Amino acid sequence: MSSIIRPSDTIIQSPYQANITTPDWMISAMEKVMQFYVDRNLRLDTVSAEMMPAPVEGKKYMLYAHVPFCHTLCSYCTFHRFLFNEDKARRYFVSLRKEMDMVKNLGYDFESMYIGGGTTTVLEDELARTIEHAKTLFPNIKEVSCESDPQHLDSPGFKQLEGLVDRMSIGVQSFNDDILTMTDRIEKFGTGQQTFDKIMAAKELFPIINVDLIFGFRGQTDEVIQHDLDMASKLDPRQITTYPLMITHQTRKSVKGKLAAPHGDMARQYRQILNTLNGQYTQLSGWAFGKAQNEGFDEYVIDYDEYLGVGSGSFSFLDDTLYVNTFSLKKYQERIANGKMGVEQQKQYGKKEVMQYRFLLGMFSGRLSRKYFRETFGVNLDTALFKEMASMRAIGAIKNDPNDPDNLIWTDNGKMMGLLMMKEFYSGMDNVRAQLRKPLQAADM
Repeated sequence: MSSIIRPSDTIIQSPYQANITTPDWMISAMEKVMQFYVDRNLRLDTVSAEMMPAPVEGKKYMLYAHVPFCHTLCSYCTFHRFLFNEDKARRYFVSLRKEMDMVKNLGYDFESMYIGGGTTTVLEDELARTIEHAKTLFPNIKEVSCESDPQHLDSPGFKQLEGLVDRMSIGVQSFNDDILTMTDRIEKFGTGQQTFDKIMAAKELFPIINVDLIFGFRGQTDEVIQHDLDMASKLDPRQITTYPLMITHQTRKSVKGKLAAPHGDMARQYRQILNTLNGQYTQLSGWAFGKAQNEGFDEYVIDYDEYLGVGSGSFSFLDDTLYVNTFSLKKYQERIANGKMGVEQQKQYGKKEVMQYRFLLGMFSGRLSRKYFRETFGVNLDTALFKEMASMRAIGAIKNDPNDPDNLIWTDNGKMMGLLMMKEFYSGMDNVRAQLRKPLQAADM
């Protein structure tokens, strides 16, 4: 998307004082509105698909690759993943590279690649081979972003990724041992201090290290959050991401009332995050902070309107159409072996729905631009999305830039709303994943 909601103050305040004035009832009301639109637009009323469309000349695309394996499965995570099996995983990586060949044959090229999971680093040698293959097929790839968990940072094969991955995102979640124990992570990944030491030793391997934190856990007091932020800051990573804990239909029993903090804590905790990180970092999105304005975002959908996904359970958005790859490992392997791509479903969206989606991304990233909507959709943003713009103005989320009529200024209320809207959107996507996984049998996994 075009870059253009600007921070309301171009001079860093020290100390930063977040001006979030949105009352709790308004936050709850916005969540309900978002849930309505998400439920309406993310329904599984898809039709079958056999192949991705050819690229459109002049458009920029991002390549997404999904690695659906984890050594352990966290109860609050709803991403598409299976318990790691080395034989299955190695066969999967081979198929992933074959699907990339099919994408190349369609005529695609990419500027960026994002590898998500699961845990992408379950087999570092296969991951390295896959990245090398992608860069050979698509020589215009300038950056590769990848995810890992703390378990793999000190493995012997991890250094194979040096020089191949430009941005490594580490899923820390918290440095607090009580939170790690409550979420069943301390036995899997070690104590907060052990994770800190592993990141410190590995951070020189990659140009950008991103530390992922989650707020909204039960028992995560202001002191605990501050400790997490202080520990992350001591690591001095190029990026820090602070996600809110997301409750979906799939995780409601395991998260709500057991792992999740009271709903009313969100605004207070987010205010603390803004006050701590602004000044040390530039805010890149509702939940991402970086050392520089031009660093790659954690959410690839912000920088690229269109992206193509390969691998089981991946999504693509091309020509206003959502494409869904099979969630069955068995079917995925069979399709690739038969010379077919992994895609099996598609759903086309209308102009209004796509504009609302771009509005959501603009609010989340602080890049809502009248010029973008005029050039992309041929509309006046203020009239085409009158209700959305009026509600954001009423909340005090955006205001006009007096120096440029095309630009909008992103306020702290706007950051809160953008984070909230994206949280609900991702919760809706997680519900879609849960529905797609539900029919899977043991043979599919």
